[in-house]
Amino acid sequence: MNSIAAKLEKLVPGGYMPGSAPMTEPTAWGALALHTAGRQQAAAQAAAWLCDAQHYNGMVPATADGDAPGWTTSLATLAWREINAELYSEQLDRGIHWLLESKGKPNPQSEHVGHDTTLVGWSWAANTHSWLEPTAFATMALVAAGENQHPRTREAVRLMVDRLLPGGGANYGNTRILDQTLLPHLQPSSIVMWALAAQGSDDPRVERTLEYIEHELHRPTGCASMAYAIIALTAWNRRPADADKRILDAYNRLGTQDNCYKLSLLLLASNEQPLFAAQSLAARATSAGIA
Repeated sequence: MNSIAAKLEKLVPGGYMPGSAPMTEPTAWGALALHTAGRQQAAAQAAAWLCDAQHYNGMVPATADGDAPGWTTSLATLAWREINAELYSEQLDRGIHWLLESKGKPNPQSEHVGHDTTLVGWSWAANTHSWLEPTAFATMALVAAGENQHPRTREAVRLMVDRLLPGGGANYGNTRILDQTLLPHLQPSSIVMWALAAQGSDDPRVERTLEYIEHELHRPTGCASMAYAIIALTAWNRRPADADKRILDAYNRLGTQDNCYKLSLLLLASNEQPLFAAQSLAARATSAGIA
């Protein structure tokens, strides 16, 4: 994986596409990936870019020159905490404060919608409904900050389990609309299971979702979805035996693409141990029987 790390450290801060402007999500994943690969100078460079992007109120918007959306704040706090929590303590405090103040918009329960619309998590954009992926990332950030027992964290865990489909898997966050059960997708299914790995759950949809992810990995899938799937299964101690081969094959398919986002996720997926393992184990121990 050294070749992935060597290429990535030249690309941070970076964007979603080769040559595109730096953005918070790919830069935060790049910082985390380079830190886990021991490339501390490049990780610090990415972390510094995230500091510059942070607003006074704590939000780290998706783009450096934008005022919103702010769901990417959770990714920045995860990167800062892993790289050097003491050095970035001020940025961390402001970021976590913003996350706790930020809320998705609940809606009245409707017979036409399958999920519990009254549960509050985090949204993609201000004053809109809570969806799975921003809620999963915010939950991981709060757990890493020692806020596993915070009421917002506990409600977010209930929301994520509620949004799982009856047969396993998840999509952007709906389960049933107008009597039609929606189809699962690999990326949101994997991201929510990554977040739930710190919690555990006896809900049968959790095991069905893990089985769905394992099944989908045997089908052609995109680079980012595959990387999230491997990260999630590793977090549940179910890392695929051929994970490294899949990662290298995906890297080779990228060819000469200098894609910060995809390379960051591939490098994160190359970690054989669960990411955020220490806080995950501690969180599960203290929340046993609560989630």
